[in-house]
Amino acid sequence: MAGKMTGAPGTGILLVTANVGSLFEDPENLQKTWLREFYQTVQSHKPYFLAVHCQEVGGKNFEESMSHVDSFVKELLSSDAMKEYSRARLYLDENYKSPEQFTALGSFYFIHESLKNIQQFDFKAKKFRKVVGREICSETLESTPSLEKEKFPQEYFPECKWSRKGFIRTRWALADCAFDLVNIHLFHDASNLLAWEKSPSCYSGNRQKALGYVLDRITDQRYEKVPYFVFGDFNFRLDSRLVIESLCPTAIMQTCTESSTGEINQLIFRESDNDRKVVLLLEKKVFNYVNQDVFRENNGTSLLKFDRELSVFKERLHELEISFPPSYPYSEDSSEGKQYMNTRCPAWCDRILMSPSARDLVLKVSLNPPGPSERSLSAGGPGVICLSV
Repeated sequence: MAGKMTGAPGTGILLVTANVGSLFEDPENLQKTWLREFYQTVQSHKPYFLAVHCQEVGGKNFEESMSHVDSFVKELLSSDAMKEYSRARLYLDENYKSPEQFTALGSFYFIHESLKNIQQFDFKAKKFRKVVGREICSETLESTPSLEKEKFPQEYFPECKWSRKGFIRTRWALADCAFDLVNIHLFHDASNLLAWEKSPSCYSGNRQKALGYVLDRITDQRYEKVPYFVFGDFNFRLDSRLVIESLCPTAIMQTCTESSTGEINQLIFRESDNDRKVVLLLEKKVFNYVNQDVFRENNGTSLLKFDRELSVFKERLHELEISFPPSYPYSEDSSEGKQYMNTRCPAWCDRILMSPSARDLVLKVSLNPPGPSERSLSAGGPGVICLSV
């Protein structure tokens, strides 16, 4: 996606979001591939200001994989592709030993050496400060004045368990244009079976509540209101009930239950004829549909009508046209990068959203589907938007 933004002439801003959890569990393959594609994206767009929002930094098994984060950051900062970005701010939430605060978010900001008039906001002093040199902050993010970090209140967590979900907010001023950049990670669907039970699903309500909380926080009276871009892993899902009805319109559903509890543990959708061929197998963590091509054909456009979670916020959040296939759940096998895993219904989880005032900054929108490199930055499939200022 591409657009133009008012401000100092000739300045390019690139916004990227990527769930990088799998990279730290396979640093020799996935991480190297991701970095290569990332560098190619940077070199292709040549931005002057680059914002990268990552989720699940350290991996899903963070206690074992967090050690790979340091080498990832060192590689990123020392690469030839990033050598002209003489100023950088990297914020990493690595403190997994503090579960009441841990979000596993990583917000990286790179500023090209030729960009002069940019400042970062100090939330404690309530004023902008000049950005000098490269800094990495991975401890005590809660007290770091250049950002706001929050984990969602415990009552927001499904099933009353701690979860690595929250947001990090930074504020920047480019020439006379100030704006917020918010890294966000919302709740996932814990069970395909539960998501299927009703439309919309209970998980959709959890995400709606959390996103509303973030929007209220970043627009409250503590600070001057400025345009904002919220980009990260929203975990938005297609309406499961309606999608399955669309994918299996004439199928006969077979219900399987757990012998010891009587709880449903599997749904099998079969064709009424054609030897009762299985069309869809649905379990808690299995979504195995007979034809994955439907999610890729015409960039999955036929399924966009089931992408409804953002509609609740239509007065507060806007988005450029989606012109790429569902970003999740791509295979984590580097040899099958274009295949979806048979775990969840493919969906556009990774998004770049903007406030009405931020949308007004985008004067001329030129919509281009992301190329293969942009789509393969991570198994989760990031969003990429380039704003030419």
